[in-house]
Amino acid sequence: MVQAFVYCHQPVKGLYLTYQVFSTILFRLPYWVIIYLPKCWRPRPSWSLKCCVMMNLFRHVMNITARSGEFVSRPNHLAITEGPGVKGVWVEAAPHLIIGEVASWASVANVKPTRIPGYWYDAPGAEIPIGQKPIPGEKVILCLHGGGYIESSAHPNHFIGIIIRNIIQHCQTVQRAFALEYRLSSTDPLPNANPFPAALIDAIAGYNYLVNTVGFDPSNIIIEGDSAGGNLTLALTRYLVEHRDRPEIPAPPNGLILNSPWADLSNSHDGPSSSLTVNANVDYLLDMNTARGLWSRQSFVGPHGLDAAASNRYISPASKSLTTSFKGFP
Repeated sequence: MVQAFVYCHQPVKGLYLTYQVFSTILFRLPYWVIIYLPKCWRPRPSWSLKCCVMMNLFRHVMNITARSGEFVSRPNHLAITEGPGVKGVWVEAAPHLIIGEVASWASVANVKPTRIPGYWYDAPGAEIPIGQKPIPGEKVILCLHGGGYIESSAHPNHFIGIIIRNIIQHCQTVQRAFALEYRLSSTDPLPNANPFPAALIDAIAGYNYLVNTVGFDPSNIIIEGDSAGGNLTLALTRYLVEHRDRPEIPAPPNGLILNSPWADLSNSHDGPSSSLTVNANVDYLLDMNTARGLWSRQSFVGPHGLDAAASNRYISPASKSLTTSFKGFP
């Protein structure tokens, strides 16, 4: 088992975080400033000094949380987290829509449909009531956040919310978006929870909510996902495409927005010439073969095992081990 979250329990966590705070302020930050003052030493000469320092800081924080867990609690699928301007709603489970292979995988993982929260985002200047019926031709974006299937949130106060706000700000034909708080996965030393296909089952329920509860026509729905959310976007679309002949399954969406989708959870693209290796020094994300990345994959695949990451078209549609069709995708 991957050694992640080795400092997740108190008082060791407190001591570890205290050490990291002081060592970062006193030593790491000054060191990064010094080495990146000359433009020729920066990962890219076009980057500002601030950009270089912030990328190193972000990567360091990711390293820390891989050992300690998150610094503060975040919203999750268990409750709607209220706040000023927050438009949360419960999305009811849709067990009648879970069929075929996904139902079989859910049985293996002991994953069952459950209700989850979702949050509405309005375009600047718009004030649309929660769940208001769409006007004719109105488009909507279903947003699936990233975070390696192990972290982050759909909540408007989470930093990833800026992706959604920027999209609807610059897309005049879209006045609102709906972000789904799907279940996140975990494994030892944390509780084993919500492996594949839990997030997919939740995404199906979220799509069903937009179509059959709010009333959007699938031709007016765009699904957006970043990183792991991009993976989930592809899986949801695949499910809708492969079951489009079933009358109870809503039709596929009209469009997709994929922001750096995590389309291969296996190692099939690893190698010295891969983009992951070539761009390692300019990528704020860590190598997915580090403790954090491996723990993320193990949490997500759960009882299906890491072999599923190479052989399951829903988990790794871009795996070189597969010949995956995208026929019927928007």
